[in-house]
Formats: sequence, structure tokens, C-alpha cells
Amino acid sequence: MSNKLQELTEKLYQEGLSKGKEEGEQLLARAREEADRIVADARRQAEEIVAGAQKQAEDLREKTASDVKMASAQCLQATRKDIEDLLVGAVSADSVHKQLSDPDFLKKIITAVAERFSATESADLALVLPAALQQELEPWLGTELAKALGSKPAAQFSKKVGGGFSIGPKDGSWFVSLTDETFQALIAEYLRPVTRKLLFG
Repeated sequence: MSNKLQELTEKLYQEGLSKGKEEGEQLLARAREEADRIVADARRQAEEIVAGAQKQAEDLREKTASDVKMASAQCLQATRKDIEDLLVGAVSADSVHKQLSDPDFLKKIITAVAERFSATESADLALVLPAALQQELEPWLGTELAKALGSKPAAQFSKKVGGGFSIGPKDGSWFVSLTDETFQALIAEYLRPVTRKLLFG
């Protein structure tokens, strides 16, 4: 009887042990699967984070390269324009100012322009001339120009006019400006394309 009891106890023990071992292995297998899944998820998330960071870095690199390229193009364009303006200004400014500050040259130009007005218009002309040339031009206005036009035009000498002149009716309804600034601007418009081609191809 005690042998049977011992055998039964032994059998129950073995069955319990076997069942416990099996459940333990199942638990361990499930734990390993769960751990593998967690590791796989973590790897996937890490790869997504790295891929996202790489994409952001690439986008930033492309944007920076684009901004640098645009800034360089704008800088180059501005530099070209500055060089062009300096050269055109240097070429035209001195020669224009020198010519339009020469009293004899101005007399010829004013006479030629004023003579194109009709007799009635010439009687109503007003001139704005450089203050620096008042001594040379004022006597001429009352003699030679008045004789050529049939009457003396009104004249104003202004410090704002460096060279050249403005001419038009006394009522100021319109005027023709032939100052050194307007001549320089006109010449610069013609010189600019030539200068640009010579400098930059």
C-alpha cells in the first residue's frame, strides 16, 4: 500500500513537474517572441527616425544649397551692375559735365533749340541755366540770343543746374531739359548694353 502511495505521489509529482516544465517553456517561448517583437519594433522605429533625420538633413542641404546659389547669383548680378554703373558713370559723367559747362557749346545748343520755336513761342521762352555760368551767359542772352529770336527770353540762373539748361514756355506748361544729368542718363542708356557686352560677354 505504501509502495502504491509512493508510486502515485511520484507519478503526480512527475506529471506536475512535466506540466510545469511545459508551461514554463511555453511562457519562455512567448516571452522570447514578445522580446523579439519589441526589439523588431524598436529597430523599425529607430530606422524610421534615422530615415526621417536623413530626409530632413537632405532637405536642409538642398534648401541651403539653393539659398546659397540664389544669394550668389544676386550678389554677382549686383556686383556686375555696380561695375557697369561705375564704368558708364566714369565714361559719361566727366565728358558730359565738361561739354555742358562750356559756355560756347551751350550758346550753340541753346540757339539751335530756341530757333526751332515759332516767332510767337520764342517771345514767351524761359531758360534755367547754371548759376556758375551767369557771368558768361547773361550778356549773350540780351544781345546775340535776343537778336536771333527777336526778343530776349526770361532767364533764371540756378545752383541746382550743374551744367546744361532747361528751356520752355514761361507758363511752365512743359519744358525740355538738357542738363548734364539728363544727358548723362541718355548717354548711359546707350553705353550700358555696350559696356555690359564688353565686360560680361
